[in-house]
Amino acid sequence: MQSPRDLGYRAVPEWARHARCWMAWPCREELWGERLAAAREAWARVARTIADYEPVTMIVRPDLVAEASLLLGKGVSILPMPHDDSWTRDTGPVFLVGPRGRAGVCFRFNGWGELYEPYAQDARMAHRVLEHLGLPAFTSELVLEGGALEVDGAGTAMLCEPSVLDPARNPGTSRGEVERELAALLGVERTIWLPAGLVDDETKGHVDNVARFVAPGVVVVARDARGPHRLVLEAVREVLEETVDAAGRKLELVPLDLPQPRRRHDGRWLTTSYVNFYFAEGAVLVPAFADAADRAALRTFEQLFPEREVVQVELGPIPEGGGGLHCITRDEPAAGDGAGTG
Repeated sequence: MQSPRDLGYRAVPEWARHARCWMAWPCREELWGERLAAAREAWARVARTIADYEPVTMIVRPDLVAEASLLLGKGVSILPMPHDDSWTRDTGPVFLVGPRGRAGVCFRFNGWGELYEPYAQDARMAHRVLEHLGLPAFTSELVLEGGALEVDGAGTAMLCEPSVLDPARNPGTSRGEVERELAALLGVERTIWLPAGLVDDETKGHVDNVARFVAPGVVVVARDARGPHRLVLEAVREVLEETVDAAGRKLELVPLDLPQPRRRHDGRWLTTSYVNFYFAEGAVLVPAFADAADRAALRTFEQLFPEREVVQVELGPIPEGGGGLHCITRDEPAAGDGAGTG
């Protein structure tokens, strides 16, 4: 059977032109408890902001459509669909573009290593989205969430090893096996393995909190000068300083200081990072945490993207659920070669 690579497909970077953004309405009551209403208001605020720049489709459990419609307003489309949770970065398809148009890869999803159950509906989400769009679907046996994967669209991928080689996700799987799968499915030629994610990240370390491509050869990397994440982020930076991308380039690193560390209600550190931003069509959405570091992060992104509008979005309770701005969004590229700048 021919692979996506054989057929000319490849994964594209998030800064390529977008057709829409996919999100999913919060519905796991045991996760949010009394904060569920505030979480839904935060999701709606993010969706309405993105809808100023590109179409947004919100996946909503059928019994929640009426409530979601009231909060989302007319600018956000709703797709009724069963689902278990609201982190579409991890459960949506990884889209591909190629000479035949668009397609998608459906990696396996098992609730972040059986951490949250049930997850059967979310495990079907990628297939259901591609079926809704009428796009070809390629299925992988690899358990891989979208937040664990970062690509530059030019053959380079970044992963955090603890989440991808987690025995609760991919027992007995080697780096080489993962690399071969990414090559066949996404057109990846070089995979950069990072040693860890943020401390107390429930995912065991998603790359979209620690390092992201903003252009081929350019990576924003989280920095924590005096906080609990200092050592792991220094280790991440050391790896990035010593590696090259698929084109043989040394990486240009742009530091992004984390906000002041805060604890969750159970004592664990909150997963808060400005690296968890979202590219929209013609804009960059940067998380805000009501923190003194918000302004510095905004300035960094304005310098990186003078051609885009840079908008900060207050996340409210979203980090309490274990994720951030990037985690609740999944970009769908526009048809074409994906080389546009948005």
